[in-house]
Amino acid sequence: MGSEDVMTVDDRGESVVRRPPAWMRGDVVSCRGYRSVGRQHPRITLPSAGVTLLVGWGGPLHIRQGLGGAEREQTRHAMIAGLQTAPVLAGYRGSGYAVEVEFTAVGASRFLGLPLHLLANAAAHPDEAMGPGWTARLTERLAEAPDWSARWAVLDAALAPRLAAAPPTPGLAVEAWQRLRDAHGGLSARELADATGRGERRIQLLFRDHVGVPPQTLARILRFQRALALSGLGRPSLTDVAAMSGYHDQAHMNRDFRALSGRTPGELRGIAARLSAPGAAAAAREVGCFSDFFDLYAVDW
Repeated sequence: MGSEDVMTVDDRGESVVRRPPAWMRGDVVSCRGYRSVGRQHPRITLPSAGVTLLVGWGGPLHIRQGLGGAEREQTRHAMIAGLQTAPVLAGYRGSGYAVEVEFTAVGASRFLGLPLHLLANAAAHPDEAMGPGWTARLTERLAEAPDWSARWAVLDAALAPRLAAAPPTPGLAVEAWQRLRDAHGGLSARELADATGRGERRIQLLFRDHVGVPPQTLARILRFQRALALSGLGRPSLTDVAAMSGYHDQAHMNRDFRALSGRTPGELRGIAARLSAPGAAAAAREVGCFSDFFDLYAVDW
């Protein structure tokens, strides 16, 4: 394991978070590894601005997407999941391993070489983008590797040539995405067009191909993530969180939270507080941004 890896081990297995090496940064947000030793509580992943590649071996990952009776269930060993606007419930019911790479949207666009709107609120097998047999070859090498350091080397060998050979994302798409990300979603489509000196229609088309969702949808996700992060910093009031995150008022924030997570800001804050209490599993939350929760819903696998 590398010196910058962070490992959590408990009776359910282990989780390893790897800081992306310098050559990945800008394209990759994080790399993770998992080892499950048996039936696990599912993990809730809330909407975020990343695209996830997952490759596993052993038992499959069980996934439930959606809210309010519109859930979709599936079982996968490998997938690429685009930007999601609803929570995803996922977990293992037996022993298995997985490696997960979270790309930035523009990094995923370069790596995959396909229009990202095809993956919005959806998931596909990696071979659909990478070509027949790519996933099987990578999975075989990962399964043969003796430890996480060796698995990261295998992963690097699979990702590096593709990223090095990929054409750059159009500069306007990168600029618009960065402006909206840096503003935490605080720009309207009109303001984004004005800031880049291009028309709204042009920006919309670039986001469709290189982000996967319209600027308005990405702005909504970014505001939501901003509010989640601010909720954990010194515990400001929810009214202040709404104002600092760019919502019109707390009622606006409440509506967005329910639409994106099925929970109110107060409910998520309470869950985060319980998970960060002494004795709670450290792996149950992201540092600084509550993007993953365990036991968010009572679920019978």
